[in-house]
Amino acid sequence: MLVDALNRPIKDLRISVTDRCNFRCSYCMPLDEYDWIHKKEILTFEEISRLATLFVRLGVEKIRLTGGEPLVRQNLDRLVAKLSSIGGLKDLCLTTNGALLAEKVSALKASGLKRVNISVDSLNPEKFRQMTKRGDLSKVLEGIFAAKQHGLHPIKLNAVIEKGLNEDDILSLVEFSRDNGFALRFIEYMDVGNSNDWTSGKLVSKKEIIDKINAQYPLKEVGRAGGSAPSVDYEFIDGRGDVGVIASVTEPFCSSCTRVRLTADGKIVTCLFSGIGHDVKGLLRGGATDEEISKFIVSIWEKRADRYSAERLEALRSANYDPKNHKKIEMISLGG
Repeated sequence: MLVDALNRPIKDLRISVTDRCNFRCSYCMPLDEYDWIHKKEILTFEEISRLATLFVRLGVEKIRLTGGEPLVRQNLDRLVAKLSSIGGLKDLCLTTNGALLAEKVSALKASGLKRVNISVDSLNPEKFRQMTKRGDLSKVLEGIFAAKQHGLHPIKLNAVIEKGLNEDDILSLVEFSRDNGFALRFIEYMDVGNSNDWTSGKLVSKKEIIDKINAQYPLKEVGRAGGSAPSVDYEFIDGRGDVGVIASVTEPFCSSCTRVRLTADGKIVTCLFSGIGHDVKGLLRGGATDEEISKFIVSIWEKRADRYSAERLEALRSANYDPKNHKKIEMISLGG
């Protein structure tokens, strides 16, 4: 088993297929323009598939496709078909903002996609537009129900909660998910990338979120799926579904993190908050063998000692944390 310097196995691969997005969410990608990756630098589907196969041979069991917004990449179903045929891969998921999902879900399902995570931070159209700058809630809802109609399961809804903006939407999102059979995951507002002007004052903690839900709909804690999932999950006592919270800020899970990331331009990144990536595209396009590329991946993972969220919490507790002092890879190329 391939493990890192802190004895964490490699099990989950997040693949960013593009740095482009049709939204400009305040917590992720708030600027209108970025230094976009040139098209020739973006990994091809064949390159992604080859790397994914090598990662699976090294222990990866789950792959998640991300962006930017992955559905702005043309013919993504072709990549899904390649990945879904990899022997030994147990799970293939897509994370999307849902705006293009209705028109593409049929091809994705036919290509082997089983489940999807969809971001929806508010069910209020005006507030949704405010948070995404360009988003149309009706298109997202159309995508969510199209995924349900085509049998994708489970359908997980993700909501980032930001103080002063959408904490009043927590219960309406819970009720929507319970009524329609969707799993719901709230996400603490994090200092991802360098552009979102994160401060702890914008944070709504996991405890606050769970307390608000539990007061209306009593909960029972289940824990982390597989012991290493980012979300701490809860079941509703009345049996009508579940809800979870990804609490990277207030309850870091670095000690059980099994995730590795591949950027759209072919860099291996070992932490969501990393400032560096390791170029594997050069090997791919330079004629390296599968064995040489695998050795490169192993050398990176074996040295991995990232525990950024745990260190951030320690710094926050000592009032000695400024996110601007830690330059990170932008979310547009890294994905979630």
